[in-house]
Amino acid sequence: MVTSDQRRRQLAREKFERQQKRREEARRQARRRNTIIASGLAVVLAAGGAVYASVALSDDNSGSDASASQNPTPSASKGSAEPAMSIDKKAKYTFSLTTDRGAISIAMDAAKTPHTVNSFKSLADKGYFDGTKCHRLTTAGIFVLQCGDPKGDGTGDPGYTIPDENLDGLGKAGTDGTVTYPTGTVAMANTGQPHSGGSQFFLVYKDSKLPPGYTPFGTIDAAGLKTVQDVAKAGVEGGGQDGAPKTAVTIEKAAVSKV
Repeated sequence: MVTSDQRRRQLAREKFERQQKRREEARRQARRRNTIIASGLAVVLAAGGAVYASVALSDDNSGSDASASQNPTPSASKGSAEPAMSIDKKAKYTFSLTTDRGAISIAMDAAKTPHTVNSFKSLADKGYFDGTKCHRLTTAGIFVLQCGDPKGDGTGDPGYTIPDENLDGLGKAGTDGTVTYPTGTVAMANTGQPHSGGSQFFLVYKDSKLPPGYTPFGTIDAAGLKTVQDVAKAGVEGGGQDGAPKTAVTIEKAAVSKV
């Protein structure tokens, strides 16, 4: 016959086993969730400084593998306002980058991303991008070249942030929480938080799956895409999959003009 003490011990043991099962299931779910995040978040800027993880383009470090580092992220400064709207919000614009590796022309549609286009025009007019390096290349998981940081280390920003725009422009996210950023897409890097983009952007040189949280605002022309792909072929400095490009790229002059 089971005594009351034995019954209490049995119930306690069963409760403990249930708790262990729940904890293990929570750990499994967290691992699955982190795997998805690691393979997708490759383009964020950590507020207050780059905190790149090791294999995706998100709040990560530029020395990691593209499917596990996190977002290329410019640090988001606080307190400054974005430039006053001065563009034609119905017009198309061209973001022209003269680099030491070749010209890159990016078509932008202000009707879809007015704040982004306006900010880039304001920054380019001030020479903000001139003499800056494209500081990050990823060659696995996601395939992007990241530029727009005057510090050249992933922590630079213009002193203000701009709102996210056109986030549904690439379609709805799949069951894995990502959308495909097609080859030739140009999008904003951010801190992983809404409306945290500054000046850093990334050029997609091969279809890449990412969460739909990075404003897609432009498309690279054929010649410019080849320039970026040639840089990517040379790989990452030191032989990694995420870091400074082995073939350094400097933006000598940037300009935004109405088409």
